[in-house]
Amino acid sequence: MDLSKHLLIKSTLVRLLSFLVLIFAVRFAYYIAVKGGSCVSNDFCFFPPQNLDSTNHHHPVTTTAAATSRRTINHYLSVFQDLIVDGYLSPNSKSLCIETITGEEIIALKEIGVANSVGISKKSKKVKKYPPLILSNYSLPFDDNTFDFQFTNNLDRSGQPDEFGSELCRTLKPGGFLVIHTKSRDLYSLQSLLDLFNCCGLIRSREINGVDSMLLMIIREVVLMKARNFSWSGNVGRNCSVSGVKKELAKNAEALIRKEPMKPWITLKRNLKNVKYLSDNVDISFKRKYVYVDVGARSYGSSIGSCFRKSYPKQNKSFEVYAIEADKAFFEEYRSKKGVTLLPYAAWVRNETLFFGINREVNKKFVEKGRGMWRIQPVQSSMGYMGDFDKIEGFDFAEWLKNLVVERDFVVVKMDVEGTEFHLIPRLVETGAICLIDELFLECHYNRWQRCCPGQRSVKYRKTYDQCLQLFSSLRGSGVLVHQWW
Repeated sequence: MDLSKHLLIKSTLVRLLSFLVLIFAVRFAYYIAVKGGSCVSNDFCFFPPQNLDSTNHHHPVTTTAAATSRRTINHYLSVFQDLIVDGYLSPNSKSLCIETITGEEIIALKEIGVANSVGISKKSKKVKKYPPLILSNYSLPFDDNTFDFQFTNNLDRSGQPDEFGSELCRTLKPGGFLVIHTKSRDLYSLQSLLDLFNCCGLIRSREINGVDSMLLMIIREVVLMKARNFSWSGNVGRNCSVSGVKKELAKNAEALIRKEPMKPWITLKRNLKNVKYLSDNVDISFKRKYVYVDVGARSYGSSIGSCFRKSYPKQNKSFEVYAIEADKAFFEEYRSKKGVTLLPYAAWVRNETLFFGINREVNKKFVEKGRGMWRIQPVQSSMGYMGDFDKIEGFDFAEWLKNLVVERDFVVVKMDVEGTEFHLIPRLVETGAICLIDELFLECHYNRWQRCCPGQRSVKYRKTYDQCLQLFSSLRGSGVLVHQWW
C-alpha cells in the first residue's frame, strides 16, 4: 500500500472518530443541560435514573425549572415557619392559598406539616403531587367560616380585589388569620388594601425579602385577623375623617400658585409639568372600581378626551366616566362617545329647577376645537331672572356621589362649574362626600383681568383670587388632594 493511500485511510478514520466524539459530546450536553442527567426509557445515560417526581413519570422537570421551584418552596417554608412561631399558623390550621399559580405555597405548607391545605386560582397549573388546586371563579366554593388561615401573594394581579375581599371575609373563621404578600409598599395602597377587608383588623405590616431575594426584591407582608363580630356600612356618613395618609399626600402635592397669574391659561400650561398625579405616586390596584367624574364637562374634547383619557396615569385600569353637563348644545356629541355616561343636568346643592345662563355669542372657533369657553353662566335658583336663560334641572351632586361610589373606590373629579364651586365644595364637606374623592382638579372662578380691556377686571364673578387660594389651601389642609386648574 503506497503512502498516499495509507494517509487517506488514516485521515478518514480520524474524521469518523471526530464525528462520533462530537455526537457523544452533544448527547452528553443534552442530558446535562436539558434533562438534568435523568434518564427515560430506552435512552442512553451516563447517570443512574433520578426520580424528580415519584408520582409523575410523564412530566420530566428541567434542572432550571426544578431549581427555581425548589427555591420558591424554600422561601415559603421560611415564611410559614415564621408565621407558626408568631402564632398565626399551626399544623392544625385548615388553610387556603389564593391565586396560587403553580402550587409552591401548598407544597411548602404540606412539607411543614400543615396537611389540611388547599389552593385556588383562576389560572393554575396542575400539581398532581399535591392535589387539589381548585380551578374556580372568584366565588369561592366553600362554606362560611371554613378556614383558620388564608394566604395570597397575587392579590395585586387578581383584577377583582373587591370580590376577593368579600369572599375571603366570608370563608375565614372569626379569629382566623389572613396573610397577604404584596409588591405595593406605599401607605396609600396599604390603606386601600385594609379597606377591602372590612371584616379584619390589622395585626402586623412589615417589609420582608420576596421570592427573588437574589434580586433584592422587598415586599410588604400584611397580617390581618377576622374580628369575631363586625358590621360595615358602604357609604360614608354625614361627616368623615380624612385619613392621615391622604393628608400627607395633600401636603406633598405641587405648590399652589400664590401670585395671581395675569394669563391663567399660559400659567396652567407651564404648571402642568409640576402636577403630582396621585396615581403616579401610589398603587391603586386594591380599589373596588375606578371612576372619573367631569362636573361641567362641556364638549367631550374639552377635558375628557384631551386631558383625562390622553394624559391621566391610569395604571392600566378601566375607569367609569361620567360627564355632567347641562348645556343642550353638547348633548348630541356624547351620543357617539362610548364609555361615557352623560348626566344632562346641573350639579347643585339640592334637587330643584335652575335657570342656566348661556352666552349665545360664543366664538365658534373654540367650540370647534372642543372648548366651550365662556358659554356657561352661573346658575340661578331665583324665580326672578332676566336675559337669555334656559330652564334646567339641578341635582344634589354630593348625594349622587355618595350613591355612586364608596370609600373603597378610586374617584377622580374635575370641576369647572362657573363659580358654583363655592356652593358645591361646602356641600361636599357638609355631607362627608368629600372623603370619597381621591383627587380633585378644580377650576376656581374669580374676577380675572379682562383680555379686551387692560387694567379692568371681569364683573362676571365676585370672588377674588385670594378667596380661591383660601379655598384650595383649606381643602389641602383638610387632606383633600386638589390641583389648581384653569
